[in-house]
Amino acid sequence: MKFPGRRKTKHYFPIDDANNQSSLKSQKQFKRRHLIGIDQTMVDIEAKVSDDFLRKFDLIKGSSFIIDNQKALKLHNELISENLIEYEHPGGTIANTLHNYSMLADDKSVLLGVMSKKINVGSFAYKYLCHSSSRMDLNYLDAVDGPIGRCYTLISSDGERTFAINKGSMNELSPKAIDESIFQDSCALVISAYITRCESYEEIQRSSEKAIAIAKNYKIPVVLSTGTKFLIQDRPEWWLNFIKENIDILAMNEEESMALTGCENVIESMNQLLDITDYILCTVGSEGIYTAGYTDDDAKRLTTLPLISNFKEKFNEYEFSRAMMKSDCIQPLKVFSYKAPFKGGPEKIKNTNGAGDGALAALLHDISANQFHRDNYPNSEKHNFNFLTYSSFSQVCKYANRVSYEVISQHSPRLMRGLPEKEDCLEEAYWDN
Repeated sequence: MKFPGRRKTKHYFPIDDANNQSSLKSQKQFKRRHLIGIDQTMVDIEAKVSDDFLRKFDLIKGSSFIIDNQKALKLHNELISENLIEYEHPGGTIANTLHNYSMLADDKSVLLGVMSKKINVGSFAYKYLCHSSSRMDLNYLDAVDGPIGRCYTLISSDGERTFAINKGSMNELSPKAIDESIFQDSCALVISAYITRCESYEEIQRSSEKAIAIAKNYKIPVVLSTGTKFLIQDRPEWWLNFIKENIDILAMNEEESMALTGCENVIESMNQLLDITDYILCTVGSEGIYTAGYTDDDAKRLTTLPLISNFKEKFNEYEFSRAMMKSDCIQPLKVFSYKAPFKGGPEKIKNTNGAGDGALAALLHDISANQFHRDNYPNSEKHNFNFLTYSSFSQVCKYANRVSYEVISQHSPRLMRGLPEKEDCLEEAYWDN
């Protein structure tokens, strides 16, 4: 397990632990956990097209459409004949998150979804497998007769993105394929709102409900990535109730936040959502990242950074605190933090697709690192309280920003490599607190 960020070694393995030296000699002694995610397996295909191209296929610019196999075949053939395809990457918001997590943590993640039984060299399924991290365990994928999904991202000359999704068999994950045994040593279960975008006869939503029930039984945090505001705004009350009943950690952007609560102010929206969930990560495009959650009043830590007021006076006052589940707090205290983009953002943004998935991977890495440390060094002072994260709210914001920066600096929504062990452009103090 790599620990998140640029950290001081003494915090990884307590120097006063008598067994520390022997433990370091053999990592086999460490208890390890893995991340589980459920996703619609698909390939992302990016192409630059004209407005005439969109009209030809009855696609409204800036919208998202489900297209059938026949229409997808015609669209794909035309993209090839006109040489319009620029990039092809394995996709899916949760699969992207798992891949990025495994790259950051150098540790195992498990993907639950479907995969074609018959795979030909050069096929979409073949490309999906070839470009997924070797640390992602794909052995629990449900074999199906049909193809995996395809998501066409069609970029107009003005930069507007139109999405055409061919589902294939991506929603056919059977509840029978959800193996309870893999949950016993899991650090979290991650799902997305996209699992509800399926027909009544498709099984991925029922499979996800089964996985959530198992996770709850093992007291494993359940994480929801809201995916897109269009899914949320259609039935916000249903989603609020779903989050209240099932979700411990919520990952979203400011548009999805507003769709849920109706509040334009991010802090106000997160303040409301903390009444139904325990931790929130909210990305705000070029403005940066917010985090919010709970800590116990006895565990709170004052920030030494400038105080910020936005809806809530001095909302970042206790951002140096570490997060806890509300149920683990004797006197729960709401905590908020905000950080601007790493280095102000890259000079050239190559692709914003996947920035939120990268930020969520950073948070999950931090949560996993905390569980790893608690499992192997339960008597460390790091665990005087039952913390959810290894780092402070402030630190998670910084780490999430750093990972997002790396993702939008490349064309792929998946990290091509892990982060450097040391940031030459940063003073070591950047990673304190």
